[in-house]
Amino acid sequence: MSRHVAIVTDSTAYLPPQTMERHGITAVPLTVVLGDRAFEEGTEISARSLALALQKRRSVTTSRPSPETFAEAYRATAEAGASGIVSLHLSSEFSGTYDAAALAARAAPVPVRVVDTGMVAMALGFCALAAAEAADAGSTLDEAVAAAEKRAAGTSAFFYVDTLDYLRRGGRIGAAQALLGSAFAVKPLLQLEGGRIELLEKVRTASKAIARLEEIVTERAGAGRVDIAVHHLSAPDRASALAARLRERVPGVADLHVSEVGAVIGAHTGPGLLGVVVSPR
Repeated sequence: MSRHVAIVTDSTAYLPPQTMERHGITAVPLTVVLGDRAFEEGTEISARSLALALQKRRSVTTSRPSPETFAEAYRATAEAGASGIVSLHLSSEFSGTYDAAALAARAAPVPVRVVDTGMVAMALGFCALAAAEAADAGSTLDEAVAAAEKRAAGTSAFFYVDTLDYLRRGGRIGAAQALLGSAFAVKPLLQLEGGRIELLEKVRTASKAIARLEEIVTERAGAGRVDIAVHHLSAPDRASALAARLRERVPGVADLHVSEVGAVIGAHTGPGLLGVVVSPR
């Protein structure tokens, strides 16, 4: 889609395909490596395949897109008619994706503003959507960036995992925190804070942890207009049930998305993940 300002993000935004098509958003894929084979997220490996590999304790790692991949995306976007690009990416605390995008932006044929949102999953997706809506309304490059940054500042992400082991293996949470959770057989609730994954609360059982997650999200949403995304990995029934309860309990819910995370996030959280993003409008 040709427009004055175009939006590029990465595959961890997990925006619905129809939303990306409607707003002309481009997603650059990260890579998942199973054993000695590399797959592009979103096109070459499914969440189910990833979950099965994790359950079999196969070696799973992830890697950023190359600067050349970003350069190609920027060239194609410029050739489609964009005179400026906002490139929005997952937290640089999790991945070198931002660095690769920033490197490619230096030689892009049009101005590119690369933004480390400090977010991931639909917390990133809502930022990309805010920038795209601003661009659709005729905003300048700086105004589209500001719209994304404003959305990021108000967005919160909370999640439950069955075990901290996958986060520990990937270096996304400290070994001491992971050991604490294992030693006391607690179910952890986590949050995104300053672009990092932080332990929020420890709850004794999965059912109590999910109930507490619901309470936290309801409190955070308040009475204003909010968009909500419920993510999961190999837990569709849990996710659907939680989404239904949130729709009843959050009076200002506008859009409510339910989706399975992709392989990159799934590789670091493991099967059983249940996450909720709350993003005020």
